[in-house]
Amino acid sequence: MAHKTSIHASTNQTPAIIEKGLNPKLPWDSLSKDLVEIHPTAASFKEMLEKARKHAVRFMEDPFAYAKEKWEKSHATADFEVGDLVLVSTTNFNNIKGCKKLKDSFEGPFVIKALHG
Repeated sequence: MAHKTSIHASTNQTPAIIEKGLNPKLPWDSLSKDLVEIHPTAASFKEMLEKARKHAVRFMEDPFAYAKEKWEKSHATADFEVGDLVLVSTTNFNNIKGCKKLKDSFEGPFVIKALHG
């Protein structure tokens, strides 16, 4: 549940929003602040949940930063220019008939005509 309702850096959205268009209601969402009287047990439960959430966020920031740094070190972006020759991977081509084992892994070379994005 925590994974589905946390905002991801790659999309700036939660997976629940992307998949279903809404975030599910979490237990602490029902502890509204505009209630006239909040039961002391509910208030302490909310404080405990908030403290646990802040603790988890604090301890997840370092591993996320470390993983991002390691990824950026090992995955350099390719710099393409118009007119370069490139090969296209056929790994995800679903229209290849016959045995994939005997097919080429790449198609091409193709000439880059324009850059997008």
